[in-house]
Amino acid sequence: MTGDEGSLKRKARKVAVFVMGGTVLLIGVALLVLPGPAFIVIPAGLAILALEFAWARRWLDKAKVWAARVAEKVREKARRKAAKRSDAA
Repeated sequence: MTGDEGSLKRKARKVAVFVMGGTVLLIGVALLVLPGPAFIVIPAGLAILALEFAWARRWLDKAKVWAARVAEKVREKARRKAAKRSDAA
């Protein structure tokens, strides 16, 4: 394989990742207003794009931090609700 073939393969991979990841990401964005699991599909699209693009990796990292914060808030709310129930019993 010559250098040009390797470069062509890298470019083709980048285009393929962009098309697939971009499509999944756009479907996820559409699912924000349509019925469906947007909060699963959007990170999946970002994960695909993160294979080739640093900006997508940064967005995915931010999404992970956001999701962890939301999960912690949900757990805390569930703990308070459980404590309230046990106090009332």
